[in-house]
Amino acid sequence: MRADRIVATLLLLQSRQKVTAADVARELEVSERTARRDLEALAMAGVPVYSQAGRSGGWSLVGGARTDLSGLTAQEARTLFLVAGPRAVTPEMTTALRKLVRALPETFRRQAETAAAAVVHDPADWDRAPATGAPPHLRALQDAIIDGVQVRLRYAGRDRPESERAVHPLGLVAKGPTWYLVASTDAGLRTFRLSRIRSVETTTLPAQRPEGFDLDQAWQSIMASLEERRLPARATVHADAPIVPVLRYVLGTRLTVVEPATEESPTAVLEVRGQNPHIIAAQLAGFAEHVEVIAPEEVRTHLARLGEALTARYA
Repeated sequence: MRADRIVATLLLLQSRQKVTAADVARELEVSERTARRDLEALAMAGVPVYSQAGRSGGWSLVGGARTDLSGLTAQEARTLFLVAGPRAVTPEMTTALRKLVRALPETFRRQAETAAAAVVHDPADWDRAPATGAPPHLRALQDAIIDGVQVRLRYAGRDRPESERAVHPLGLVAKGPTWYLVASTDAGLRTFRLSRIRSVETTTLPAQRPEGFDLDQAWQSIMASLEERRLPARATVHADAPIVPVLRYVLGTRLTVVEPATEESPTAVLEVRGQNPHIIAAQLAGFAEHVEVIAPEEVRTHLARLGEALTARYA
């Protein structure tokens, strides 16, 4: 505890030209005697701090001296480098980590450097080609968000012609290997896939940020809306209990267990979502021995057609 308190005392000295023992005691919620003892400990440790007596006296750093002390504990340093190490893919981040290592106390450095090399981050999923570097315009959009300015985008929608629009950038989200810009527009909150942005022009106009905006909460709301539009079709399915884990692995979040199987009823009731009834039928066709689609009729009809086509080809 005393080490943390002395660090806080030093940071307080750096942020103010002069402090008294009473100031330190009030800020750190300790007695004046304890505060004075901590200030004296700093001087004994070689920190260029001196005291001046009198009504206008106090404690100051000689010549406004500063230190490279980062204020990180050993555990905080290890956690930071575990997270940042495998993602240090830009020259700026690599340089920042090197500077931080040099600022850490000697006893923390080896653990921090080991932590940075302890994890490898592979963004590629199984059976998919890995993403090639950072998406275009990522840095320009990051700078615009930090600077709080509007940008003009030339954007090509999936099913719309290329267009130009002015937006208020609020945040960036990486969902797997895909990056999205969350921005405020005249039509409300919108998302833009970075791979579809053709150009970015930064303006000097201030961006308007909604009061109390929280990027994580906004993204969760956007995800719920996108999921509804992306997977509008639904099917009710009965499935044998042993196949449910396999279906969950294949379908992921597109599958919901409505009623789990029990000893009395070894058949689970599932809901399967998809882009349309034909795709749902195609996804379930390979499990025909273990599942039965109850509704809608369109999925059942398409499964019957798939069965006829398979029989005609392979019988």
